[in-house]
Amino acid sequence: MYAIISLKDTVRVPPKEFGKKLEQSILKILKEEYEGIVDESIGVMVAVLEVEKVGEGKVIPGDGAAYYESEYKALVYKPEVKEIVEGTITEITEFGAFVRTGPIEGLIHVSQIMNDYINYDAKGPGFIGKESNKRLGLEDEVIAKIVTCSLKGNIPNSKLGLTMRQPGLGREEWLGIDLKKKTKEKKIREAKKEEKKKK
Repeated sequence: MYAIISLKDTVRVPPKEFGKKLEQSILKILKEEYEGIVDESIGVMVAVLEVEKVGEGKVIPGDGAAYYESEYKALVYKPEVKEIVEGTITEITEFGAFVRTGPIEGLIHVSQIMNDYINYDAKGPGFIGKESNKRLGLEDEVIAKIVTCSLKGNIPNSKLGLTMRQPGLGREEWLGIDLKKKTKEKKIREAKKEEKKKK
């Protein structure tokens, strides 16, 4: 889930930045230092948006820089377990599909792709449902549910586990396939009821 949050930090402004506007220098330093980092409590720091408040500067003997208590706003992405997310399939392997969702990639294990027996197509590459004929390939847009989340230090070390087995998840085209299947099953049930009534 994306959110805009307010944070506080002491920012070291080096002497080369002294002739410039203070807020712009602090914003530049915060962007360089924090954008792209991962913190377990706040999530992925996507962007530092603006500096809201700057306190008085302090100088530490032996260091030519000035230190400013600063308050700023940042856009963060913190995935939550049970959250429904949209993403794009970026890679397909025998063991599953990788999905880019926001700034993080998640894995949909082969057992979580669909509620059907599936075959791996190495040439595609992709997956094909045996009974439903649902297909999943590179660049497909999907809807998935987060089942596990582990945020660690940076984006490459952070992991998301996803599923698409529940109704309403997966590719948009799968909804049509599921509706046709339900309609067919309903007709079969109704036909069986009619047959029992005749007996």
